[in-house]
Amino acid sequence: MISSIKKWWPRSWRQFWTTLDGRTYHVLLHMRSWIGWLAVGMMVATFALVFWWVPLESIQGYPQKIFYIHVPSAWLMYSAVGVVFVASVMYLWQRTQLWDIFARCAAEIGFLFCSLTLVTGMLWGSPIWGKPWVWDARLTSTFVLWLIYLGYLLFRMLARRDIEVGRIAAVIGIVGAIDVPIIHLSVQWWRTLHPLPVVMIANDPGGGLPTSMLVTLLVALVSFSLVFVYLLTQRVWQERTIENLGLLEAILDRKAEHAT
Repeated sequence: MISSIKKWWPRSWRQFWTTLDGRTYHVLLHMRSWIGWLAVGMMVATFALVFWWVPLESIQGYPQKIFYIHVPSAWLMYSAVGVVFVASVMYLWQRTQLWDIFARCAAEIGFLFCSLTLVTGMLWGSPIWGKPWVWDARLTSTFVLWLIYLGYLLFRMLARRDIEVGRIAAVIGIVGAIDVPIIHLSVQWWRTLHPLPVVMIANDPGGGLPTSMLVTLLVALVSFSLVFVYLLTQRVWQERTIENLGLLEAILDRKAEHAT
């Protein structure tokens, strides 16, 4: 086992960076089935905790349970932007197709979780604020990120093939990441209806949440993260398969032309 690890591990930092995309892809692909089954189990545990274990919040009641979907969705919205940002930077540096695929697939999944964040936020806000939407700083900046995701995906889908789609999309993905700190800090910079963070506070990581609520939230964060990793791995595998089939088709067409 040690010899196989030594064989797999790069011999220099240059080799580490130039092969990072392929090694990351193959590790995720090798663990895909385990991640998938673990994600299913954790999601079942999450919903069991939400509906049968964690107590009702004394003021908000049942609408507060959306918290356990809303917060993990927002966390993965941020995480997807991070993956797009890193993959875009690496693509501009190395110009390898796999980094571009990672960025595109992460943007698709990020758009999904950004939409889920907005929808669950509106469902939660409707009974608490009396209306599903207000042009609050946190909501508006999140909606801007949703538009950035949408524009990124539409550009990749509609752009002409004769332009450097990957390079331009990478720039869009890097610039779009600027919106994430604005979203996160908006509740501190401006007066908003959106509540301040209740977890991951510097002087109080638990945010004063009861133990049952904190445990349920952490389980939800892990389960949603596993779903994100599984979906990302699956989408990257699909895109790589399509790419390889296209190359195989081109090779077969060329051989057919030579044969005739």
